[in-house]
Amino acid sequence: MGRSVSYPTGSVVTFRLLDEGEDEDIDWAYECLVDEIIDTAKAAFPSFERFDGWRDREDRILLRNAFADCGISTYCGLAAIWLAERDDARYWEADFYNPRTARARHWLGQVSDRFIELFGELRMVGRFSNGEAIFERSRSTRDTES
Repeated sequence: MGRSVSYPTGSVVTFRLLDEGEDEDIDWAYECLVDEIIDTAKAAFPSFERFDGWRDREDRILLRNAFADCGISTYCGLAAIWLAERDDARYWEADFYNPRTARARHWLGQVSDRFIELFGELRMVGRFSNGEAIFERSRSTRDTES
């Protein structure tokens, strides 16, 4: 199976290209995108707080609230910007005493369209049998380019 950009299972995910031109510094483009995600997500969803962590080895958590993590994963110039239910020990311990899972899924359902509207430039339309993904520009991106 081919390699592709990682993101947490079950997450709301959007995609962007990091390197629009050959002369662009990919590290600088990445840091600019991270800053944009943090600023935009905090403005749209005030319950988020900055968080510096990881899910596995490839999914960087930038923001966290009581229910979800917001983060970024990259591979070969493609960035996955994702929103996923928290999956850490403190979350599950709190869930044991005061169930949060249903509320977390409800909150994610409420904000997912807005999240996609804010960050989605590319939309995955499918995968080949070797795992390579196929993308197209999202409608909102195409509408603004015309």
